[in-house]
Amino acid sequence: MANSKLRAFPWKEAMEFGFGVLNLSSQQFWQMSPRELFAAYRAFSPKIVEPLQREKLQDLIRQFPDGERKCD
Repeated sequence: MANSKLRAFPWKEAMEFGFGVLNLSSQQFWQMSPRELFAAYRAFSPKIVEPLQREKLQDLIRQFPDGERKCD
């Protein structure tokens, strides 16, 4: 029985990235494994940044307090 949560490999998007962004030849593209292609994709995609935790925010506030503001 197939798992209903499994998705087909996104070949259209993979080929668009391989040919359009990486400028690979057909031979180069088809010689890559999906893992290699994904590693190349990760190099071009934005890095996921963890949200700032409250404790770290409090440390930054102590280190860099807001100065008094002068209104003109």
